[in-house]
Amino acid sequence: MSAPIALGIIGFGIMGERLLRAALDHASASATPIGVWDPSPAAAARLAAIAPGVPMLGSAEAVIAACECLYIAAPPAAHIPLAEAALAAGRAVFLEKPLATNLAAARAFVAKAEATGARAAVNFPMASSPAVAQLSAWRAGLAPQALAIEVAFATWPRGWQQDAASWLARRAEGGFTREVVSHFLFLTRRQLGPLALLEARASYPGADAAETAITARLTAGGLPVSLSGSVGTTPKDDHNTWTLNNAIRLRDWSFAERLGAGGQWAQAPDALPNEKMRPMVLAGQLAGVAAMTRGQPHPLATLREALEVQEVVEAILAAG
Repeated sequence: MSAPIALGIIGFGIMGERLLRAALDHASASATPIGVWDPSPAAAARLAAIAPGVPMLGSAEAVIAACECLYIAAPPAAHIPLAEAALAAGRAVFLEKPLATNLAAARAFVAKAEATGARAAVNFPMASSPAVAQLSAWRAGLAPQALAIEVAFATWPRGWQQDAASWLARRAEGGFTREVVSHFLFLTRRQLGPLALLEARASYPGADAAETAITARLTAGGLPVSLSGSVGTTPKDDHNTWTLNNAIRLRDWSFAERLGAGGQWAQAPDALPNEKMRPMVLAGQLAGVAAMTRGQPHPLATLREALEVQEVVEAILAAG
């Protein structure tokens, strides 16, 4: 068995903490955290409380120097500069989405990374989701006809994201289309084929605030796709459905469900709520990160897939 890869983390917000916990608790065979960097004193205090054996290093450069693979969980504007620095140092890179705040920069980054054979992938956790695996098994017996994607939120940012509201609530880097809809577009691309946006509309409350509603029509591998998203239309922190042929669906991230003969949705026998499934998913993602770092096949989202998703997301947001 291969030794775990040395994982460095830049950005210790919610996502950085989740992946660190997964590496410590569920995926020690895949990755060993060797250091974190985040400029926030609060982040340093949280790291010391959660993982006293993992050092808060003095700079991004120090993390890059110490790791084999760099996980970038900083705000989007920092993604490409950090990724380029890590790749130049010969490291593998695992990025949060979106790739960048500027599409031209994202396109140039992906083109260069592909041309040089860079070891890089993007954290779309549905690539390792047991619920998605169940959907794939059910889909094998279907002739796809139409897909509907719906997302809704009580507030944006969600309650657990308020510490990052300074950028998540702003049009430049945040919004639920980038943060949430992108996951379902990735799932759609993986399940059904290339995406093409036909029409879209986005609503903004004013100033530089992020969107509060979107609608769009797309195709995926030629299949019609409807998409809608809104804030303030559900009492739930986060509610979503990905429904194929009105026959199978993914609900609230982790529930694979099938429509029964009586017209009722029935969960897969091993369905779990997202908070219980998430550690399993992240363990799978970390196994993929280790394989990617070693130059082996892996299921993680490629840079090209992430760019295709971002192209659609930014076109939707520009349609306001």
